[in-house]
Amino acid sequence: MNPNSVTIEIRPGPGGQEARLWANDLLRMYSKYAHSQGWKVIPIDEGVIKISGPHVYSLLRNEAGVHRVQRIPTTERRGRIHTSTASVAVLAEIPEAEIKIDPNDLSWEFFRASSQGGQNVQKVSTAVRLRHQPSGLVVTAQSERYQEQNRANALSLLRSKLWEIEEEKRLASLSDQRAVIGKARRNEKIRTYNFLQDRVTDHRMNKSWHNLESILAGKIEKIIKTVKAV
Repeated sequence: MNPNSVTIEIRPGPGGQEARLWANDLLRMYSKYAHSQGWKVIPIDEGVIKISGPHVYSLLRNEAGVHRVQRIPTTERRGRIHTSTASVAVLAEIPEAEIKIDPNDLSWEFFRASSQGGQNVQKVSTAVRLRHQPSGLVVTAQSERYQEQNRANALSLLRSKLWEIEEEKRLASLSDQRAVIGKARRNEKIRTYNFLQDRVTDHRMNKSWHNLESILAGKIEKIIKTVKAV
């Protein structure tokens, strides 16, 4: 894998608008953190960004899992606390030689991008939806101005997801996999962000940090380094 490149995919859990807002908050948090480190951030699709920089995979891989938020949404009129979740996938960039994909297994679809990106993106079918028939995986890429760039991004994302599936199978064969930090996947709750207590708790270490507003503004270096050191 490429240790200097990673794709972060964030999907909202159940909860409607509040869950979508929470997923966007997390995406913004990681983007701001990456920018503060001088890393390059490239949007790939809605909820998906690619981050490039020295050793980014080893630093960010432990962020994979379910992130839970407890707060009073701005749309809540009765002051009730809502709990929402978002799943974070951290995907390594996998070289073509590592994951062989048969072109006959691929189904391509092209459409006009919904994201902002200039008139060319809006008027021409530059966006790409790619389906891998054997696995049923579907990926999209629409942030680039040209279709060929989005095709390359979609293929790269597909390789990463296929590699993750193989990694899941390998980990499932290890009896002590649950004891290994950094192997969390989308279905494992790893962290809770409690607004009323101004606290973030990582459940893998049972350790908390305060100043939640600062953390969501991208100041997560202490958390990332603490988790990585365990």
